Amino acid sequence: MLFITNRIPLQSARSKVGRRIGFNYQNTDVSKWLYFCERHGENDYTEVTSQPFFSRLKLLQVGTQLLFYIHGFDNNMEPDIFRRAQQLQNLLDEKMDLQKKARVLVIPLIWPCDDDSKLHIVDDYWDDQKAADYSGIAFARLLCKFDDWRRAGEQQTEPCLRRMNLLAHSMGNRVLVNALQSWVEELGLGAMPMMFRNIFMVAADVENHILEPEYRGRYVLDAAKNTVVYYASDDLAMSASKVANLRHITCSRRLGMTGPESISKLSAKRVFEFDCDSFNNRLDPPLGHSYFLTNQSGEVSPIISHIAEAIETGCVSLNW
Repeated sequence: MLFITNRIPLQSARSKVGRRIGFNYQNTDVSKWLYFCERHGENDYTEVTSQPFFSRLKLLQVGTQLLFYIHGFDNNMEPDIFRRAQQLQNLLDEKMDLQKKARVLVIPLIWPCDDDSKLHIVDDYWDDQKAADYSGIAFARLLCKFDDWRRAGEQQTEPCLRRMNLLAHSMGNRVLVNALQSWVEELGLGAMPMMFRNIFMVAADVENHILEPEYRGRYVLDAAKNTVVYYASDDLAMSASKVANLRHITCSRRLGMTGPESISKLSAKRVFEFDCDSFNNRLDPPLGHSYFLTNQSGEVSPIISHIAEAIETGCVSLNW
């Protein structure tokens, strides 16, 4: 599995094609460098570097789309992130119509999360929130690298037309918002180009007004043809997040709990909200927060079929 991370490696910070690379989960400092890597097995990684990484994506089978996956807080590479990414890959493979060569490749974007015990979960939340803010700046560099690569002269003769999608879960949406804002501000663009076919915001741990025109999340809507928000009012992680953010004198309902605060302020043709109250706690008891995959009984979330159809057709179904 290919992946990109801004974790600090155990080895030298200097990139090298083909070297073995590892990461210390106790080190949650944010690297200013990005590492483009491939996972061969548990804790078995090699570095690919950016140019070969992008080239490999370009050379995928015709019709293959990309789905970048930004994980939530208190998740680590092993076992959490790669297990979920592989599960997401397998579920989408089962749902996509293989006869029509509709395929998707899941690529985790991994930012540093804390690895303390559950006794330190509140401290972890704050550490991870800071890491999410700084990681947004780092992943803005990913957009810069990709944009530079696709504009290079050798790419112009045969442009990369690969369709890209993005799924952000929980605090991963904070990383997403910060990354797009940082890229726009750094380049002085004023707006974000439409780089993605779909952006899926699942149980988003950001303010519920953040997508509105006067807030920093507005660039998310610029970046995608479709922005799809999945929320659940009884997501207990969202309730805890609302309380936790009182520490910063902030009392805002979370997007993953209510959906957009005022959908009328957003583009009706490009923003879609879906209430997941009817199944979130069944899929992820007792929190009802990670409800986009399966439960322990193997029941598949309705979100999987919904995402698969949106990726395949470019249209968001209004029905489950």
